Order: sequence, then C-alpha cells, then structure tokens
Amino acid sequence: MTSALSRPARHARIAELITAQPVTSQAHLARLLAEAGVDVTQATLSRDLEELGAVKMRGSDGVPASYVLPPENAPLRPAQSAPGRLTRMLGELLTSAEGSANLAVLRTPPGAAQFLASALDKVGLPDVLGTIAGDDTLLVVSRDPVGGAALADRLLALAAGNPASDPEGRPAP
Repeated sequence: MTSALSRPARHARIAELITAQPVTSQAHLARLLAEAGVDVTQATLSRDLEELGAVKMRGSDGVPASYVLPPENAPLRPAQSAPGRLTRMLGELLTSAEGSANLAVLRTPPGAAQFLASALDKVGLPDVLGTIAGDDTLLVVSRDPVGGAALADRLLALAAGNPASDPEGRPAP
C-alpha cells in the first residue's frame, strides 16, 4: 500500500535513504520510496531534492555519481549570487529593510519571516553570516563589520528585480 506523506516526513525519508546508501538517480530514489510505500511524482521528487540541498557528487574510482546532502543547515557550495527562487521570495515577502553596523533588519508580512530566513540560510550567500527570525521581522548578520546597510540595500534591490552590484563591484547576494 502506498501513502502520501507530509512534505517534512517525505524530506526526512529522502534524507534517510540518501545517507543510508548511494542513490544514483531520481528514478532510483523513486523506486526506493515506492518500496517503502511512499508514492511521489518526479516533479515533487525534483523539488524535494532541491529544497533539501541535495546535489550529485561524482564517485571515486569508477563509482557512479550519487546524491549527497549538505550538513544540517549548511550549503554544500556557497552561492556567489542569489538564485531565482530567493529573488522571487524576496520580491513576494520583503516589505522593508534597514541596516546598521553589520546587521540588516528585514520586515515581512506576519508569519513569513522564518520562511525567508530559512531560504537565506540555505542559499549560503558569502556575505551573510546567519539569520534570526521572529514572526514578521528577521535579523540578517553580515560578515562585514559595517556591511549591514549595503546588505539591506542589495536585498531590497533583489526584491525589486534589480540584481545591482555594490560600489566595490561584488555581485549582489
């Protein structure tokens, strides 16, 4: 009998399978899930792998490439620029941003701050040290001791659909 799991339960099952054995393709993962009684479409599986941060890594000594997961809350490869998904989320959720010292304070609609903070953390932008979120406000800590205002400005620019770079020529987050 197959069942539909909630997204968090499905993510946990996928992570369990990927860490327990080499998973070489989405079709292979779909078969393993089906054997465990979990019915999932290829589109959902693809989205789940992206949300988990799973990437295919080349095997050594002729071992086929297989999926690996980043350590908890850490990207496998830090991003140099914001992916389209984060840019869309900023456009939909960011209502204001201000910076001071190495901090940027972002405002969102009620209930959206933790969702946006999680997305920022998962992307692994090089100038973001981390985030703390409440209900409608999140604090983004910049690695630059005086980079809070510049970070707030760049995130606002991304939300507006303008991936402008800062005065020093670094790419926008």
